[in-house]
Amino acid sequence: MDFELRSAREKLEREQRERKERAKLKLEREKKAKDAAIKQREAIEASQRARRLDAIETQIKADQQVQESLIAGGGIVFERVFQAVPFQGIGDKIKLPPSCFTELSDQGAFDKGPLYFELSVDYRDNNKKTTHSGVLEFTAEDGTVGLPPHVWSNLFSANDPMDVPLVQIRYVRLPKGSYAKLQPDNLGFSDLPNHKAILENILRQHATLSMDDVLSVSYGQVSYKLQVLELKPASSISVLETDIEVDIVSPEIVSDQPSQNVLTPLRFGKPESGTVEEGRYDYYKFTIDDSTAEKVMAGDIKVIVTIDVKEDGADTDIYVSKHPILFPSLNQHEWSSHDVGSKTLILGSKERALSSGTYSIGVYGFKGTVKYKVSVLVQESSSGAKIGERAVSSSSDVDTVECRNCRHSIPSRSIALHEVYCSRHNVVCNHPGCGIVLRVEEAKNHLHCEKCGQALQPVEMEKHLKVFHEPLSCGCGVVLEKEQMVQHQARDCPLRLIACRFCGDMVEAGNAAADVRDRMRGMSEHESTCGSRTAPCDSCGRSVMLKDMDIHQIAVHGKSS
Repeated sequence: MDFELRSAREKLEREQRERKERAKLKLEREKKAKDAAIKQREAIEASQRARRLDAIETQIKADQQVQESLIAGGGIVFERVFQAVPFQGIGDKIKLPPSCFTELSDQGAFDKGPLYFELSVDYRDNNKKTTHSGVLEFTAEDGTVGLPPHVWSNLFSANDPMDVPLVQIRYVRLPKGSYAKLQPDNLGFSDLPNHKAILENILRQHATLSMDDVLSVSYGQVSYKLQVLELKPASSISVLETDIEVDIVSPEIVSDQPSQNVLTPLRFGKPESGTVEEGRYDYYKFTIDDSTAEKVMAGDIKVIVTIDVKEDGADTDIYVSKHPILFPSLNQHEWSSHDVGSKTLILGSKERALSSGTYSIGVYGFKGTVKYKVSVLVQESSSGAKIGERAVSSSSDVDTVECRNCRHSIPSRSIALHEVYCSRHNVVCNHPGCGIVLRVEEAKNHLHCEKCGQALQPVEMEKHLKVFHEPLSCGCGVVLEKEQMVQHQARDCPLRLIACRFCGDMVEAGNAAADVRDRMRGMSEHESTCGSRTAPCDSCGRSVMLKDMDIHQIAVHGKSS
């Protein structure tokens, strides 16, 4: 009996404990659920507050951007994001979609003058690049903007390419510029003749300038990069219809890589030492004044360029040209010397007419690394009979006979002895047009080029064939030998530099003008475009195109230019 009561009591106690544990677990679950519900409600409320704050902040930023756009655009708000597409244009003018024309026109942007835009790109490291531009036309595809090379290079880095290049574009108003400070990336830019005029010609293709922009300036086949260091009156300016004072400062850091586009000054009679590697050029310049040029033309003096080579087996070539050809080369020069070893080049009136001005010397490393000394000398011409004057012989009364071997005139009393000696020791070159008399031991070293017939020594033949007869490629696509290439680049090449008859700058000749009337007047592409600019007539003040100014003066005012 006691056993059954004890068992029943234990069972009851066990059931009570289990009920208490279940009740406790239930309370804990309910508490956890309640806490979780409170946390969830708090999280939702926090998220809602954050969204409201973000919305308020976004609205504030949007209002600020609109306000900034209103201020920057002078009351016009235009801000878009487009995918950038490159196109081969000049200057800084971009292409926009036609829809932009409608939007800008509706806001009256075209009534406020030229259109200017701020272009910016955001990079992953929170770095932002910004530049400015004008507009060329509204022909781009929807969602894209066409960028010329100048704008593309100032916005996008080659070291950090983007999968989809997106550009944010905003309409802005820019003040007219009054001052710009530019710095070339390396030495040599100041050697360009009238380099500020060249820069002015480049700026005609631009509508804006911005701080830290990099301008590319080409002169023939040489190019320079100039960074914008300072602008006034603002960090971004308009360069349209304004006079800008431009300062060019020297580069602070000269590249460790030797530049081939630097002209080292030379003084007459003072040699300069240098070292040139194979396949590279060293350049020098010297100036001939009016009095020296007159003496050269009169035949009283001659200008001589000499180069002394110090290493055996190494060799150089010399090329000389007058400016505007700044950097003479194998393809483009006026005088040259390809002798083996040390060489002397006479720039006299017999070679080609010299005139006052600045001349460039190119020392080319033909073979090996060469140490050399280059100098320019002015030397009096040797006295004697003038060209074309008959020489006076002291033995004019002696009876002479022509030697059958060497063709020289020999006194008749000694002709027999001379011919025996001459036929034994001398030979005559039988190459057509040569006929030079050589010693027998010298004859084996007297050769003629099979292609051009020039007389050479064996050590000169390899260099002659390489220099004069290997085909050369011009930048315009023509392939010619050296002599023909020099003539081509001096007269026919569309890439040759000419002086524009309207702006006076040295520009590429280009092809013939597209306009038939301009072509008949011998204008190049550049001159046809440059001459289309208008200027007021001095006589009547009417705006007339520069290329029609002479016709206007004759037809309207009866004046001949």
